[in-house]
Parts: sequence; C-alpha cells; structure tokens
Amino acid sequence: MGDVTTRKSSGSTTATPAKRQRATSGSASERRDHLVKLAAEIFARKGFQATTVREIATEAGILSGSLYHHFDSKETIVDEVLSTFLDDLIARYRAALDSGSDPRTVLSEMVRIGFGTLEPHRAAITVMQNDWNYLRQFERFNYLVKAEDEVEQMWVTQIKAGQAAGQFRSDVDPKLTYRMIRDTIWVAVRWFRPGGRLNPAGLAEHYITVLFDGLATGERTSQRA
Repeated sequence: MGDVTTRKSSGSTTATPAKRQRATSGSASERRDHLVKLAAEIFARKGFQATTVREIATEAGILSGSLYHHFDSKETIVDEVLSTFLDDLIARYRAALDSGSDPRTVLSEMVRIGFGTLEPHRAAITVMQNDWNYLRQFERFNYLVKAEDEVEQMWVTQIKAGQAAGQFRSDVDPKLTYRMIRDTIWVAVRWFRPGGRLNPAGLAEHYITVLFDGLATGERTSQRA
C-alpha cells in the first residue's frame, strides 16, 4: 500500500525505506534543534565571541567535524537562535496589534508577550544583550536592526494612539517611554529565575500595575503645566 506498507516476517514488522527515511529525517531535525539549544546556552553563558565550535561540539559529545554536518559556522547557529526569537516575538506583537482592542489593552498584552519570552527565549535574549553591538557589524545580521526598528515603531505608535485617545498622559515622550519599558522587560532576564515566587505571567501583571497605576498615592505632582 505505497510507502506505508510493512512486511511481516517471523512475527516482526520491518519499516519500508520511505518510513526509514522519514525517521532518519526526523532524527536529524531533532538533533539539529538540540544542537541549536545547546549552543544558545553556551553563547548566553560565555558570550558568542568567546565560544568556539569545538566547545559546542565537545558539550554535545560529538567531533567538531560532525557539527559541520548541520551548520557551516557558529554564526549560522546564533543566526537561527536570534531569528527564531525575533520571528516569534514580532508575530505575537502583530497579533496583539491586529486584535482591534483599545491602546491600553493592546499595550498590556504587549507587556505580557515580552515577559512571556523570558523562559522560552532566555538564552536568545541574553545573547541579544551581550553580543548585539558585535553582531550588528556584520551584513548577515542586518535584520537585527530592522527588527529593532519595527518593534520600536509598534510600541511608539500604540503609545501615541493611547495619548490621542486620552488613555495615556500627553506629557510623556512615546519613544523614551518605550525604551524604558523595553529595558525593564529585557534586563529582567538577568535576575528572573524560573520556579521563583513569580512566574512570567505574574511578573507581567505586577509591571502592568506599576506602569498604569503608578507607585505613589494621592495627588499627582509630576504633571507639567
């Protein structure tokens, strides 16, 4: 019955060549994903520049030459680590923007999305912080700057929309506000530890409370005339 046919002999089942090929392909893909995750952890721990292909291979329990069967360089590996993170982040931001909700609701969701990346993309965020200036020198990483600009535009546009709708204060600078929010979220990767008192969702809700409700009580004194 095509490639799904199996042949039984002495009570055993033998997979067809097509099945074996799919299994091999699946194993190779899983192995590649494992190597990417392992390398990402090393990059985050040691820094991209300080990490060698030999170190990645050694930690993976393979020879350096075997690593080159999957990747032609460590730049290719970090490229996959960062692009996977940014593609996921931007797709989620776009979905929040396309929801049609009011600016405050959308901005709250964007905060949740940001904090929600701390666990699944912890290594990538750390690499972005530690090696950003080095990587952006190379043409193959031009997309990092483009992604940064796109994300900033998303946030700034939403903050301005909130100001126009009367939901946000008009006396704050949208770009500066975004950058303060951005740094609060990404720097959290340095001290946030999974399994602690607050998970990413709880951390996000706490930050949203401080962001929109403030810290001080009583009459506001920071409003400019």
